[in-house]
Amino acid sequence: MPISPSSSAQAAREVVARRLRDLRKSAGLTVVELANRCDWHHSKTSRIENAQTGPSAKDIRAWTNACAATDQAEDLIVQSLHAESMYTEWRHQVRRGMKQLQDSAVQLFRNTELFRIYSSTMVPGLLQTEGYAAALLSNIAGFRDIPFNDGAEAAAARVERSRIIHERGHRFVMLIEEAVLYAQLGDGDAMAAQLGHLLTAGALPQVSLGIIPMATRERRQWPVETFHVYDDTLVSVEFVSAEVNITQPSEITLYLKVFGQLRGMAVYGAEARALILKAIEALN
Repeated sequence: MPISPSSSAQAAREVVARRLRDLRKSAGLTVVELANRCDWHHSKTSRIENAQTGPSAKDIRAWTNACAATDQAEDLIVQSLHAESMYTEWRHQVRRGMKQLQDSAVQLFRNTELFRIYSSTMVPGLLQTEGYAAALLSNIAGFRDIPFNDGAEAAAARVERSRIIHERGHRFVMLIEEAVLYAQLGDGDAMAAQLGHLLTAGALPQVSLGIIPMATRERRQWPVETFHVYDDTLVSVEFVSAEVNITQPSEITLYLKVFGQLRGMAVYGAEARALILKAIEALN
């Protein structure tokens, strides 16, 4: 079972907090004494040391200066920035609109050779049609109270970004739960077009589309949160409130293990197409 990515992000913050606390103690300073040297309230020192508040670069420089350890400042700043970047709330990512969020991933996609994607809730973004994506992204914009709903523009950007599945130098291994085929987004025509697109995209030589049947007995791996693995260097996990980016090798290995177990339960080729056709028939 994967450990909680949000817990992993918190653990990374705690490593920074522990290093700062050790610096203070090595310098022989109390919490109050360090706060006085940094010209802030002692409660801030406690919040930082307990990983309740992430320190800014300015905070870290003041802290290391107070402890006569300025040589450690830059390393601590890099470590702290990494910890904060692991956990990014959606409300911050979409504050400039949904289209901007789609565009921000283009370079990552271009740099990735092997995509491994598991989704228990919806069709993966790389396989979404514009109608399906527009319905999904518009719903997300409404749910998150984004001041301007650019779901249609974001959907067009997502489809444009997805053209990468036709470019050489990339491979795509995608797994979805069969229930995804019945979770209708948009009207019947949009859903029918989406399911039809899965039939087409799943036949591409560079795409491996596996579907885990609802009737699977004695599952070796239960449905988990949607996650993307980019080569062997990054795992992106999607939650309701935030996206968590994981780069720790041991955690990436854990997600790859889960992916392998899920992949072993999926059906492919003619069996997968039969499940999609069954879902299309259910729309009528």
